[in-house]
Amino acid sequence: MPRWLLPEGICDILPNEARRIEELRRRLLDLYRSYGYELVMPPLIEYLDSLLTGSGHDLDLSTFKLIDQLSGKTMGVRADITPQVARIDAHLLGRAGVVRLSYSGSVLHTRPALPLSTREPLQVGAELYGHAGLEADFEIIDLLMHSLRVVGVGRARLDLGHVGIVQHLLTKVGAAMPDLDPEELLPLIQSKDVPGLRRLLQPLSDLALSQAVIALPGLFGEAGAVLSRARAVLPDDPVIRQALSQLEHLALARDAQAGRGIEVELTLDLGDARGYRYHSGVIFAAYVDGCAAALGRGGRYDNVGAAFGRSRAATGFSLELRDLAALLPEPEPVVAIRAPWSLDAALQTEIARLRACGEIVVQALPGHEDEHQEFECDRELVLSPSGWVAQSTRRS
Repeated sequence: MPRWLLPEGICDILPNEARRIEELRRRLLDLYRSYGYELVMPPLIEYLDSLLTGSGHDLDLSTFKLIDQLSGKTMGVRADITPQVARIDAHLLGRAGVVRLSYSGSVLHTRPALPLSTREPLQVGAELYGHAGLEADFEIIDLLMHSLRVVGVGRARLDLGHVGIVQHLLTKVGAAMPDLDPEELLPLIQSKDVPGLRRLLQPLSDLALSQAVIALPGLFGEAGAVLSRARAVLPDDPVIRQALSQLEHLALARDAQAGRGIEVELTLDLGDARGYRYHSGVIFAAYVDGCAAALGRGGRYDNVGAAFGRSRAATGFSLELRDLAALLPEPEPVVAIRAPWSLDAALQTEIARLRACGEIVVQALPGHEDEHQEFECDRELVLSPSGWVAQSTRRS
C-alpha cells in the first residue's frame, strides 16, 4: 500500500476548495454573530464518559475510541460538536437566561453517513439555550434558512417533524406489549415499512394505538394536509395535541416570513424518528434541488444538559461546510501583485504597506519568476525614479 494513500472516506482539501470553504465558514460565523451567537471551540477529543453523556449514546457506534497515554482512560474523537456545546453551556458557562453559541470544526465518523460521503465532515452550527418557547425554534430555523441564502440558494424545502409524537406512541406500545422492545419499531417507521409494522403490532389488542403507529409513515407532505390527517388518525391526548399545535404555529410563522430572499416549501413528516433518544420536540431538515441528503439538520434537545448537572431548554442546527460550499459558483481567480525577490529596504517597506492595505503580494523566488499558482498577478512592483510602484501586467 502506498504510504501516501489516505483511509477510505478521508481526503485532502486542495487550494481552490479550501479557500471557498474557509471564506464560507467566516461568512456564516459572522452571520451568526450578527444574531448574537458567541463562538466556542470545543476540543477534538474528550474522555468517552463525557463525550457520550446524555445525547452521546446515539453517537457511540460513530465514535472512534483511543486510550489516553497519560491517564489510561478511554477517550473519543468527537463525532458531533453539539453535545460538547451543550456541556459548555451547562457546566462551564452556567449563565442564567438565554445563551446563544456557535461553533465550527471537524468531526470524525467511524463510517460515512452515506455511500461516497466523507468520514470527516466539517461542521458549522448554532445552538440556543434557555428558552422553551417556539420563539427559539423559529429563530434557529430562520438562521438556518439565512445560512442557505448566504450561498445563493433561492429555493429550499424545510421538512418539519416532532419526535415527541413517535416517543409518546412507542411508550404506550411498550406498556401494552411488555414482550416487545418498542425501539424495534423505529427503523420500520423511519423507512416507512408499513407491512413490517403491521407484522410486529399484530398481537397488540389496542386497535386504535396500532392504527396510529401504522399511520405514522404516511403522515408526510404538505403541512396543512398532514395536520388534518394527523388529527383524524392519531389519539386525541394532550401530548399529541401539543405537538401538532407547535408544528402548526411554526408553519404559520414560516408562512408569515415568506419573501425574505428564499422560497421555502414547507412539509411535515410525522414519521421521522431521527434522533429518537436525543431530540425532545420539534426537529427539522433543509433540502435543496440537486442534493440527495439534507444540507442542514437540527431540532430541540431539552434533556441533554441534565446529564451535565443542569437541565436546559435547547435547540439548534448544524451544516456540513463541504456540501454547502459545493453550491457556490467557481470563484474568480484572486488577483495579486508580483514582486521581485530582493532584500532592498524600500521594496520590503512597500510590500509591507500593500499587504497591510489588504493586497496579496507574492515575491517571485529566483528562477521561478514565470510560474503560476492560484493567484492571478495582474500587477507587479517595479522600481521607478520615484520608488517602487505597482504597474499593470495586462496588455492593452
